[in-house]
Amino acid sequence: MKEETFLRIKELTELQGTSGFEDDVREYMRAKMTPLVDEVAQDGLGGIFGIKKTSEEAPRVMVAAHMDEVGFMLTEITPRGLFKVVPLGGWNPYVVSAQRFTLKTGKGNYPCISSSVPPHLLRGTDGQSAVKVTDLLFDAGFDSLEEAVAFGVCPGDTIVPQVETVKTANGKNIISKAWDNRYGCTVVLEALEALKEETLEYTLIAGANVQEEVGLRGSKPAVTKFKPDLFFAVDCSAADDLLTKSGTFGHLGEGTLLRIQDPGLILLPRLKEYLLDTAQTHHIPYQYFVSRGGTDAGAAHTANEGIPSSVIGVCGRYIHTHQTMFSIADFEAAREMLIQVLKGLSKSTIETIIYG
Repeated sequence: MKEETFLRIKELTELQGTSGFEDDVREYMRAKMTPLVDEVAQDGLGGIFGIKKTSEEAPRVMVAAHMDEVGFMLTEITPRGLFKVVPLGGWNPYVVSAQRFTLKTGKGNYPCISSSVPPHLLRGTDGQSAVKVTDLLFDAGFDSLEEAVAFGVCPGDTIVPQVETVKTANGKNIISKAWDNRYGCTVVLEALEALKEETLEYTLIAGANVQEEVGLRGSKPAVTKFKPDLFFAVDCSAADDLLTKSGTFGHLGEGTLLRIQDPGLILLPRLKEYLLDTAQTHHIPYQYFVSRGGTDAGAAHTANEGIPSSVIGVCGRYIHTHQTMFSIADFEAAREMLIQVLKGLSKSTIETIIYG
């Protein structure tokens, strides 16, 4: 991996923006996309896309990451100056305790940690009962409700993981937060750079949605605004390879994910054929993937008059936590897959995928 790509991944994954509060990521994407496209446009919820134009009659292809990461919203300040929260996105409650976060307020950003019970205080008890995220408290060191309010803290503020992005010792993997889905943001920028001088037979709309982690909300206004004929989500999914690779999906180091089914999407045969042909022609490592969770493609494919949609993905271990591990080789396979998919699309190919 080139050092500039690693630094881009580091910048994007260390940015903090949970669902509905993606401003910092959006402005990064806007700045990086602007010199690569003809126009940058934003939808009403805040999704942002770079557009490479052709004729008005040309088909339209959308590539969509999502900017948001899982986090929390502050709902109440206790008299002791601690915070109650609700999750924004899916969290395993057993990984939330005793972690470092940033509390983002209108007056500034403050360091914050999640509560835990030391083992010393559990001695002589039956231990902790089932943990819920809403049972946990978050602590920024304030002595009282009044002190927290004086620092500008109020309900509706967000709390986001604070993590440094690093490479593993063998140089094969990266550890970060928010690879779901700063992967997609990274690969969109890399693809736009690769296609900057390419002449396409279609209008390309590439960027990132908002609020995916809270119900695929951002893709709906985006496809309504931009009216694509084809839709490609670029997203990170959960790896399942710790104990066995037999009968599981999502294995680090085995290539980009070819998602054939999830609860909200079935990969259409002609689109699957095109993706397989692209991977095989360009010798891109890939692995079939079946998921219990969905992506923006699930919301996009039933929008408007129906939009053939698929996902060009990667897997990561321990997603929706502070620390995700992902393979550099998988990222590079997915990047090549996206670039070659977009280079190979012609007007006739798009019509064949849609109509047969």
